[in-house]
Amino acid sequence: MPRSLHFHRIDRYISAQLALALLLVTLGFVALIWLTQSLRFIQIIVAHGLSPLVFIRLTSLLVPSFIATILPITCFIVVLFVYTRLGGDRELTIMRGIGFSDVSLARPALAVAAGAVLLGYVLNLGVVPACLGAFRDYQYEIRNQIAAFLLEPGVFTPVTGDITVYVQSRGPDNSLRGILIEDGRDSSAPATILARTGQLVVGRAGPTVLLQDGSREQIDPKTGRLDVLSFARNELSLAQPAKTSLPENVDASEAPLGALLHPGADLRPGDRGKWLVEAHRRLTAPLTALSYTLVGLVAVLGGVFRRHGGVMRLAAAVAVVTVLVALGLGVSNLAARDTRLLPLIWAVALTPGLCAAFLLVRQGAPRG
Repeated sequence: MPRSLHFHRIDRYISAQLALALLLVTLGFVALIWLTQSLRFIQIIVAHGLSPLVFIRLTSLLVPSFIATILPITCFIVVLFVYTRLGGDRELTIMRGIGFSDVSLARPALAVAAGAVLLGYVLNLGVVPACLGAFRDYQYEIRNQIAAFLLEPGVFTPVTGDITVYVQSRGPDNSLRGILIEDGRDSSAPATILARTGQLVVGRAGPTVLLQDGSREQIDPKTGRLDVLSFARNELSLAQPAKTSLPENVDASEAPLGALLHPGADLRPGDRGKWLVEAHRRLTAPLTALSYTLVGLVAVLGGVFRRHGGVMRLAAAVAVVTVLVALGLGVSNLAARDTRLLPLIWAVALTPGLCAAFLLVRQGAPRG
C-alpha cells in the first residue's frame, strides 16, 4: 500500500476523533452554560405563567454567543484528550514508526482548528450580533408583557426605570382602584398622576392603564409653579421604551463590524474605545482556537510526553491557556481605556500560536 495512502487514512482517523470529540465537548459546555444562564429567566416565566416556548426561544438566542466564546477552549481540551489517549494506546508510537513526524501528526488537529476558526468568524461577524439584537428585542417584548403582572395591591412597583405604580386594590378583571403613578420619563419635569379607578389593558405594544377621575401634578421647570391638570379619562402607557437606532442606545455586541471599526461622532466618548475593542475582539477571538490548539499540540507531541506521559507538559499547557484567557480579558479592558493598546489584542491572540508552531517544528523532526 502506498505510503501516502497510509498517511491519508491516519489523517482521517485522527480528524474523525477530533471532530466528534469537539462536537460532544462543545455541546456539553454549551448545555452547562445554557443551564446556568437560563435559571435567571425560569423564575420570571414560571411566576407569571408565560409559555415554555417563550423560555426556549429567549435562551436559544444566547446559544451562538456561548459557542463562539468556548470554541477555542474546547479545541484545546479536545486536542489534549485525543492525543493523550492515542499516546496511551501506543498509537502515536506506531504512527511515528511508519514515518510520521510531529508536524504530520499535528496536521489533523490543525485542520479541525482551521474549521473552528472559520466557524468562529461566521458566528462573531454575523450570527452572534444578530442573535443578541433579537434577544434584546424579544426581552423588551416579554418585559412589556409581564409588566402587567407585576402590579400588586399595596406595593410601589417599579414597572420601568422611570415609572413607579401603586394601586390600592386590583380586581380579577384587571380593574384598579386608588392609583398613584410616578412618571419620570421627562427628567426635567417628573409628574405624579392620581386616579380613583382605572383599567389595565395588555396589548402588543405593552401594558396601558386607562385612568378615570384623576389629576396630573407637575412642576413647571420654567416657573417652578405646581401645575395640576384634572381629567375624567386619561391613558398612560407602561411599556418600556423600545431600543432606538442611535449609537448610544445600541450595545457594542449587537453592532455590525463596520460600525464598530468606524464609530460615529455622535457616540459617547467613553464608549468609543469599547466599540473598537469589540471590533478587534471579533477579528481575533476565532484565531485563538488555532493558537490554543498549537499550544496543546506542543504539550502532547513533545519528547517528554512520549517517554513519561508528559503530565507536567499537560499541566503547563493548561496553565498557559488559562493565563492567555485572563490576559486577553485584561488587555481588552486596558485597550478600552487607551486605544493605543489595541495591537496588544492581536499580540495576545497570535503570539502564543506562532511560538508554539516554532516549537512544534523544532521538536518534531521526520522519522523513518
